[in-house]
Amino acid sequence: MKPWQHFKTITKHRWLVMLGCFRVGLYRQGLTHDLSKYSPTEFWTGARYYQGNRSPNAAEREDKGYSEAWMHHKGRNRHHYEYWTDMNRETKCYEPVPMPRRYFVEMVMDRRAACMTYQGKAYRDDSALQYFERSREKDLTFPPRLASLGLMPWNRVNALEKLSGVSYPLRSAMSMILSSVRYSSSAATDRRRIRI
Repeated sequence: MKPWQHFKTITKHRWLVMLGCFRVGLYRQGLTHDLSKYSPTEFWTGARYYQGNRSPNAAEREDKGYSEAWMHHKGRNRHHYEYWTDMNRETKCYEPVPMPRRYFVEMVMDRRAACMTYQGKAYRDDSALQYFERSREKDLTFPPRLASLGLMPWNRVNALEKLSGVSYPLRSAMSMILSSVRYSSSAATDRRRIRI
């Protein structure tokens, strides 16, 4: 069990997300991001399965066949696309529902910070996009939200160019994932805001 290492990892991750959210004007979300990771259900599981180079939830899932910490986390944090699923009245199947823009932007910041945290010096500016491309996330996120970014599974070619057609606030947030924005003192003078 590695509680101190896990504490440092989740705190670093939260700090990076907070900086990204502050940069685009999402102050409340920056301050409250992933606070459930400090709850006993998530924290002690994370300390037990800590590896340092990937989420402890993946290790718990490999060990038990499911992740209790992840189920706890996704049900309390609106920046996860899994939170935004519900039963379709007509098909009686669970389907993605619209994710408000502010949570989508926080999700972008979360993915970027997770890549920075777990990849360390191997992190590249396109790491978060590469992760997105490999994951099932693109299949389970509300399609119109992905279409607005030019990231639909059947239309992923030249995603960077397609971002230029997105409204300014969302393009600003996505550019933090796709370009070489560095967290520095200049971020304090950059007063971009997300219209919510």
